[in-house]
Amino acid sequence: MFLTNENKIKWKWLLIASVVTLVLVLTGIFWYDKPLFLFLRNFDGLWANAINIVFDWKNWIILAGVATFVVYVKKTVNTTDSVIKRTKWFNIKARFLDFVEKTKTSYAFFIFCSVFGTGVAVKLLKTFIGRARPIFFEALNMTGFYPPSTEWAFNSMPSGHTAVSFAGLVMIGLLAPKYKWLTWSLAIVVGASRVCAGAHWPTDILLGAFVGMVFADFAKSAICSRI
Repeated sequence: MFLTNENKIKWKWLLIASVVTLVLVLTGIFWYDKPLFLFLRNFDGLWANAINIVFDWKNWIILAGVATFVVYVKKTVNTTDSVIKRTKWFNIKARFLDFVEKTKTSYAFFIFCSVFGTGVAVKLLKTFIGRARPIFFEALNMTGFYPPSTEWAFNSMPSGHTAVSFAGLVMIGLLAPKYKWLTWSLAIVVGASRVCAGAHWPTDILLGAFVGMVFADFAKSAICSRI
């Protein structure tokens, strides 16, 4: 979304999008969050729970990590560089550099970097924003922010499912452009399901989607600059 054809970040457009996202988030907090949340809650069901289980942020990181490791093992087994096998197997730095070198061109590595970076960023944002989840609104008509907090009940913003799913699916769209319409559509459905299930406010989804998109672009730009 914010990449040139040469995989460079469009900083001007990223800045504009950041400002627009911030305005929309603040507007939502003070205006449209509650009515939109109540409307989308009418569409809750097994479909939302199923999507939330399948697209859990931990699943993204684990699957992408395993896929990347498989690529590495396959290339290591097939390599003819016996010196690395004999002398550097227990050298952590050498192993890490060897791992990156052998996996950096694989789709799995691109996706892993995107979702892992997003996961770390989202965890920090959740802690320092400390937004109460909608469960308090539905049960006690209570909303608010209580930072810093590591408690699930006060980690509503941004949505982790949405952020990591956007990071992974947008990255897939960047790597396979002809499927971009499908990956983006699926990412939007994942985000909407989190509101329908009552786990997040609409602005949690909006911020999560933006964070995921940005990290997908950053990951692709950073990796491509080193290939």
